[in-house]
Amino acid sequence: MGFIDEINRRRTFGIVSHPDAGKTTLTEKLLLFGGAIQEAGAVKSNKIKKGATSDFMEIERQRGISVATSVLAFEYQGTKINILDTPGHKDFAEDTFRTLTAVDSVIVVIDVAKGVEEQTEKLVEVCRMRNIPMLVFINKLDREGKDAFELLDEVEQKLGLKVTPLSFPIGMGYDFKGIYNIWEKNINLFSGYSRKNIEETIEISDLSSSELDELIGATSADTLREELELVEGIYPKFDKDAYQAGTLQPVFFGSALNNFGVRELLDCFVKIAPTPRPKQSEERLIDPTEKNFTGFVFKIHANMDPKHRDRLAFIKIVSGEFKRNAPYLHVRHNKKLKFSSPNAFFAEKKEIVDISYPGDIVGLHDTGNFKIGDTLTEGESINFRGIPSFSPEHFRYINNADPMKSKQLFKGIDQLMDEGVAQLFTLEMNGRKVIGTVGALQYEVIQYRLEHEYGAKCTYENLNVHKACWVEAEDPKNEEFSEFKRVKAKFLAKDKQGQLVFLADSAFSLQMTQQKYPSVKLHFVSEFQNEAK
Repeated sequence: MGFIDEINRRRTFGIVSHPDAGKTTLTEKLLLFGGAIQEAGAVKSNKIKKGATSDFMEIERQRGISVATSVLAFEYQGTKINILDTPGHKDFAEDTFRTLTAVDSVIVVIDVAKGVEEQTEKLVEVCRMRNIPMLVFINKLDREGKDAFELLDEVEQKLGLKVTPLSFPIGMGYDFKGIYNIWEKNINLFSGYSRKNIEETIEISDLSSSELDELIGATSADTLREELELVEGIYPKFDKDAYQAGTLQPVFFGSALNNFGVRELLDCFVKIAPTPRPKQSEERLIDPTEKNFTGFVFKIHANMDPKHRDRLAFIKIVSGEFKRNAPYLHVRHNKKLKFSSPNAFFAEKKEIVDISYPGDIVGLHDTGNFKIGDTLTEGESINFRGIPSFSPEHFRYINNADPMKSKQLFKGIDQLMDEGVAQLFTLEMNGRKVIGTVGALQYEVIQYRLEHEYGAKCTYENLNVHKACWVEAEDPKNEEFSEFKRVKAKFLAKDKQGQLVFLADSAFSLQMTQQKYPSVKLHFVSEFQNEAK
């Protein structure tokens, strides 16, 4: 198979939603259809120790939520599919935002009873800003929920999307009888307990035929005919170009837990989803078909296997072929590196690959060379942008609870911060370490992982900080900057990259500082200049 064929058969997408909408369950079922796993794990059940395939960190199994993005790859109908299952919980949103820089399209999962929720709105906003093609999956149809048209209206109004249903439910909740697949013109009947078996589909090309009445009953058949007529009248016809441009969003209905409507989603997705897309770097637009390799780090994961203390950098390949043992330029360090065992993923299972193509995600063993946002190329000096660190909203001092283990603690903090789990600030005045996170739940994850992966114990102490701002001086030698540093000394810290950070204790003090020192610029995102890294 040629290079262009390999690119065209790849689909790399993320699954996003509010917590509990069924994102991880949907991921499992996609893997089940792809033949990648034989039986799906019950995501929430603590009795079943198997757990969901994509939630492989111990803490995820205990809490029943995803706290880190996992990468899963499988083949389906000759297509190579790369799924990035992201955390839904808002405390881990930063990981999700970064992951969205590495996908070519997105499936948005919505709970039929709860409709559009807050976290979904934020994530869809990010996708809209980047024109990422989105496909909507309305989940849990076997439960009582909102009317299909009400849900479609809500998706349009709250998320600002332009939708077109490609499947439609027959009834809802207790009356749920199945799905009419508008895309393939067939009916999928729901029997209720098909967790492992995949339902049969029945071709129905003529909706006015009496066969429909026999299958689902006359009343349901009449209702379906009316609703499909309405769908045709209200919603635009599906247009693949509009979908790939991010201006039209197809909608599918189903129940991931019961394996229902998932095959329809996958079959359509394989045909319409975009192949790897060009990506803008600071220097120029990079096309996937270029023969020279380029890629960027969008995630780092320490301790993929706690027994071996390995740390992996996840690289999205943007163009060219990535070959094992070939030398590539690490642009930030300006040095060549070779990789003898690049990994392809299946949750925590890894396989060494000799060659990878645009759209693929490769894991590289890392001894500390990489950080999020780094670029690898065959020699050209380019930088991919748009992977910032956000200003944290919670701040705590971190203290060592076991003086005998201080080496392990510092190593653990160092590696976890490289993952982007949280940010570390060292106060200029006394060298105390402060951890800043986007969500409070992150502290629990850090504490748990330090103890279970590094054998170190820590305690926290509250710190009253309103915002962390990265400091940029117009002229580092001028008097105003020197005065700012002297007056604000006890609020200044350095981040892990050695950048100066101002920890403002209130919104008022932040405002007053900005007024008093106009030549000192304060940024809420670390990526405000090229070498802000």
